[in-house]
This record gives sequence, structure tokens and C-alpha cells, in this order.
Amino acid sequence: MQADFVIIGSGSAGSAMAYRLSEDGKHTVLVLEYGGTDAGPFIQMPAALSYPMNMKRYDWGYTSQPEPHLNNRRLAAPRGKVLGGSSSINGMVYVRGHARDFDHWEQAGAAGWGYADVLPYFKRLENWTDGGHGGDPTWRGTDGPLHVTRGPRVNPLFDAFVQAGRQAGYETTDDYNGEKQEGFGPMEQTVHRGRRWSAANAYLRPALKRPNCDILRCFVRRIIIEDGRATGVEITRGGKTQIVHANREVVLAASAFNSPKILMLSGVGPAAHLAEHSIDVIADRPGVGGNLQDHLELYIQQACTQPITLFKHWNLWSKGMIGAQWLFGKSGLGASNQFESAAFLRSRPGVEYPDIQYHFLPMAVRYDGQAAAEGHGFQAHVGPMRSASRGRVSLASGDPMAAPKIVFNYMSQDADWEDFRRCIRLTREIFSQAAFDAYRGKEIQPGKDVQTYDELDAFIAEHAESAYHPCGTCKMGAADDPDAVVDPECRVIGVDGLRVADSSIFPRITNGNLNGPSIMTGEKAADMILGKPPLPASNQRPWMHPGWRETVKAAELA
Repeated sequence: MQADFVIIGSGSAGSAMAYRLSEDGKHTVLVLEYGGTDAGPFIQMPAALSYPMNMKRYDWGYTSQPEPHLNNRRLAAPRGKVLGGSSSINGMVYVRGHARDFDHWEQAGAAGWGYADVLPYFKRLENWTDGGHGGDPTWRGTDGPLHVTRGPRVNPLFDAFVQAGRQAGYETTDDYNGEKQEGFGPMEQTVHRGRRWSAANAYLRPALKRPNCDILRCFVRRIIIEDGRATGVEITRGGKTQIVHANREVVLAASAFNSPKILMLSGVGPAAHLAEHSIDVIADRPGVGGNLQDHLELYIQQACTQPITLFKHWNLWSKGMIGAQWLFGKSGLGASNQFESAAFLRSRPGVEYPDIQYHFLPMAVRYDGQAAAEGHGFQAHVGPMRSASRGRVSLASGDPMAAPKIVFNYMSQDADWEDFRRCIRLTREIFSQAAFDAYRGKEIQPGKDVQTYDELDAFIAEHAESAYHPCGTCKMGAADDPDAVVDPECRVIGVDGLRVADSSIFPRITNGNLNGPSIMTGEKAADMILGKPPLPASNQRPWMHPGWRETVKAAELA
């Protein structure tokens, strides 16, 4: 019931920290996790990704409050309640983010988190293979714990999507996680030998084999803070309330929803809000729970005139055969998440770096596996990357068992609507290219009759869905930033012996899926916790579109 370092949460960052903090054998590490085992095909089989995030056994089951700009819909807000956290229920898409994302972090007060600083940590975590599809290994790591690979891209629709992008006048890229993010190309996945390669598989299981690292299954109620210092964690286990003692530090890595919730229950947060719930204020930090960001996306669906899509496997017999092939050989369609082509685009001239992301899927179906189109089809998941809309996570009550209140405040900026209309128009343009002539049927969604601003906006309001990338609720920044929750060393401002290290500390959302940046955060934070010097900064700089500066200058002159 005690350790040098107590980590709350076994997710992407928590597992990485458990591995690194226990690596030299000098310190004891205890991971606190409420969720259960990640064993079984629903999690480990990549193609079954739609199942675990819809199972109460693996997901916290959170939903947003009615979103005022999306017809008051409550959107699903899944987070992993299982070993490996959300890395065990996500879509296994691996995206580092763009270099300029991290430069922005540094400019916003997160000193030491610029691209030159984080690139060495991305390389350290990666065990990358290109699958024969290209890419420059000098930009990648090849001996880290996290296996990153690419799907086989056997279905001709994957190549058609890339070729259509080129025909529409966009860039292509061999490796969006390397020198050049912008363009159409292969998508990467955290899959190894046909299995989901979660943070639990990559980091936690190897760490738990060491005598100085252990895990405790329990529910975290709050952090114990005495005389301004975190000394332990109050937990519930077996119906009893107990205390886990931290000899050196408590590290919070419980997600963008649960990390701010636990901080507030512990007396760290907006003073007035804590007082509403009769919680004694230890550190008045208004930023706790604020700055909530996410990616929204639409599914643009097109009928396919040839019977080559995954729809032919959308029956019990085929699913059983796919499952059997995977179960006995870890091969076949079950061994891929089926997101095998992608694109990162600049929505218009003058945008510095990509602000739209595409996932392409050779089937017309919702991400959660529901509402498959009746027939063959394909779709693009598309959404803007850098919305200015901000939400908040707050306490529903002072009861630790109560779910937090989540309001994303999606689509609260006029630019959000402009960006999504542009996403629809660009996707229609891509699907109209010659590369899709042999496959293109009618437009399923939104449908060819949805054209005017009002019609498009109505479609967006009714069909936009979360891409499940929440972050920002314990913002990292300079110690004198009133909205910052942690400093650039991940230390909670106003409390000693307490850090936060997960996606909640992101000052601004990164370009793409968040699993990769979250693991990087755990890797980098571990060095800070141990007092190690950071890895040497990189001098590699990314490819930037040569025309964007000239376009901006011309616009300014005009």
C-alpha cells in the first residue's frame, strides 16, 4: 500500500511512466487502476475495435451534457476503464501530430516541449516498420516498446483514395509521421503480429514483470494533500476506504475527464466551484477542467458499384470466419483496424500546415459499428483539426463515484461551421476524381440534394460525432499563467509532490489522433520525474508547403 511513485491510471501515459520509472530498479512504482483485464478477442483483435468502446466492462460510459450547438444531442465520450486505458479501446491509429503543434505548445508557455524537444521521445517510444510502403527511417524510431506498422492495403479502394487526392491537386506523402505530414498516403496503426499493441502490451506488462513495479485494482477517490504536499491517494477497494502512501510523488494520468475530476475532489481547482460542493480549497486553480478540446468528424459515404467492400463480410458467417482466422493465426481481415489510407490537408491557401484529417474506410458504417449502409459503400471520416471552441469538465457532485459533467461546447464558433462545410466540399471533390470512376455510385451521406449552407449546417448539426480525442483540461503552461494547471515539468502549480501527465496537459490539441502524443508525454514526464536530463534536442525540421508564406503575404498586401 505504498511506493516511491504512485501512478493513477494505466492508460497511454500511465503505462509508459510505469515502465520508465521502474526501469533502473532503484524506485518502487505502484499503478492504481479501476478497470479489469484487457484479455480476450474484443480488445486484442484489431478489426473488433467497435466493440470494447461500447461495452460497460471496458468503458467509463461518459456522455456529454446536451450540446447547445448540435441540436442538444448528448455525444458519447468514451474513455478506457481497463488495463491500457483508452489505448485498449481506441481505433489503433498512430499519429504523432505536426511539428508546429508542439512549437505552439512551447510558444504558449510549455518550455521544453517544442518539436525539437519531443521528436527524440517519439523516436524512443517507436518500434516502426514501414510494411514495404515507403518512409524515411531517419525520422523514426525502430527499437522502442510501441510497435507501429501499416496495414496491407490490399483493397483497391485504399489506393484509389490516394490517387484521387493526387488527381485533385493535393500532396502525397510516404510517411505522415516523418518529415512530411501533409498529403495522402498510408495510415499507421499500433498493431503487432496481428494484435492490438496497446500501452498495456507495450509498457505495462513488461514493467509488471519487475519486482519493483506492481498494480492495485481500486477506485481512486481523491489525492491526500498535507501541508501543501501530496502524500498519498484515498481509494476504495473491496468496499473499504484505504490510503495508498507515496514516498516521493503522486502522478495523475487518469484521462482528460478523470484527471481534472480527481484534482477537484482533492481540493485543486476553481475555488468557487469547489465551494459549491463543500470541498476545502487547497489550491485555487481556475484552469482545472477548462480548456476542453476535441476533434469532431463527419462520415461522408459513397455507394460502391463493385462488391469489393467490407460489406460482403457484414454477416454472422463471415464475421465468424474472420474471427476464427484471427484466433488461430492472428491473420486475415481481423488483423487490421481497416484504416489503411489517410490524408492531412490544408483547407485553403494561407493555412500554415494541415488543418483537416481524413481516415478512409472501405465500408459505409459508423465508427461504433452501428448503422451500416444497406449495400456496398466506402467512406471518409473527415474533420477540422484546430477548432477554437472550448468546453469544460466540472463536478456533478462531491461524490467521487459520480460521473463528471462534460460540456464540449462544440461548434460554438462561426469558423467551425465554415470549416465543416469546406470539409464536405473537399471530400465530394476527392470522391469525384477519375480514380473512383470504376467504383463510385450515389452519394449516401449527406446526399446529393444537401447543397445549401442551411442544408449543410443541418446535416452537420445532426451527424457530427466526436473523434474521441479529448484533451487540455489540466493545461500546461508557465507558472504565472492563471489558466495553467501544471508547469512545464508537469508539476501541479501550488502543490508539491503531485504531477499530471496525460492528454489533459496539452495546451492545444494536436493534429490527429492523440494516443501517440499521450505516450510521448508519459515518456518525457518520466525523465522529468527522475531528474534526468532531457534527450538531446533534434535538429530535424519538417517539410512545409512552399507556397503558404507567399499566399499569406499576398493576402496581407491585399
